[in-house]
Amino acid sequence: GVFAHLEMLEAQAHEAAVKQEATEQQEEKLARLKARVQELRRQRDELRAKVDLQQKGQLGKEGSSADPAQPSARAVLEWKTKSVKAMLQVFHLTGISGKLTKRGVCFCISTAYEGTYLDSYHLDLLTKPEVRIHRHSVPIFIPLEQIAGKYLQADIRRFFSVLSDHLNAYVGRRYQADQLQEHFSDQIEGTLQRNSLCNLLVFNYNVWSEGKPFLFNVRLLYGDVCCSLPTEVVISCRVDAPSPLAEMAAAHSDLFRRVALHRAFRSFRSAGERVD
Repeated sequence: GVFAHLEMLEAQAHEAAVKQEATEQQEEKLARLKARVQELRRQRDELRAKVDLQQKGQLGKEGSSADPAQPSARAVLEWKTKSVKAMLQVFHLTGISGKLTKRGVCFCISTAYEGTYLDSYHLDLLTKPEVRIHRHSVPIFIPLEQIAGKYLQADIRRFFSVLSDHLNAYVGRRYQADQLQEHFSDQIEGTLQRNSLCNLLVFNYNVWSEGKPFLFNVRLLYGDVCCSLPTEVVISCRVDAPSPLAEMAAAHSDLFRRVALHRAFRSFRSAGERVD
C-alpha cells in the first residue's frame, strides 16, 4: 500500500543520488585526465622541436653546448622517464596503474561495476626490441591476442582502453549473475546457466497470473562483449499464457535490456508483482 509506495520512492531517490554522484566523479576524473593529457602533449611537442633542431645542427656549432635551450642526452632521458611515469599516472585515473620494471612496465587493470571494486588483472610488458606481452593474468576467453595484434604496437593507450572495456563488461555481467543467485535464489527455478564469458545467461522464474503460477524461461544474449547489458532477450512460457502474462513478459524483456539483472528483479518486488 502506501508504505510500499514510499519505500519504492525512497529506493528510486537513493538510486538516482548514487548515479548522480558517480556521474560527477566520472566527469571530474575525465577533466583531470584531459588536462594531464594536454600537458603531456605540450611537453612532448616542445621536446620534439628541440631534438629536431639539435639533430639538424641548428642549435649552433660545437662549443655552443652551454646554450640552455639545447637539451643534453641526459636531459632527454630524464624527460622520457618522467613522461612514462606521467603516462602511468594518467592510466591510473582510468583504473589502470603500472610500475617500471628492469625490462619494461607491469600494468594492473582494476575492474568495477556500479561503484563496486571487483577484480584486478596484470600485464607484464617488455619494451625491447619492441613492445610485447611477457606475462599476464587475463582470462583465456578474453581476446587478448587479437586486441594486442591490432593496437599494442600502434596505440598503446587504445590497447588498454579496449582491453579494459572487455574486462569491465565481463566482470559486470558476472557480477549481475552472482547477485541474482545470491539475493534472488528463492525466485529462480532450477540453476542459472552461464558460459565462461557470461555473455549467455539462461534461467527460469515463476510469475503468478489469475491465481496460478507460470514458468518464464529467459535467455539473455550479450552480442556486444564490451557491454554489460544484453542485446537480445527472449522470454518464453511453456504453456499458453493469458494476455496479462504476455504483457508482463514484454515488460520484463524491456527491463532486462535497460537495467542490471539484479536491479530488474528488485524492481519487480517494488512494483508488487508476484514473482516466485
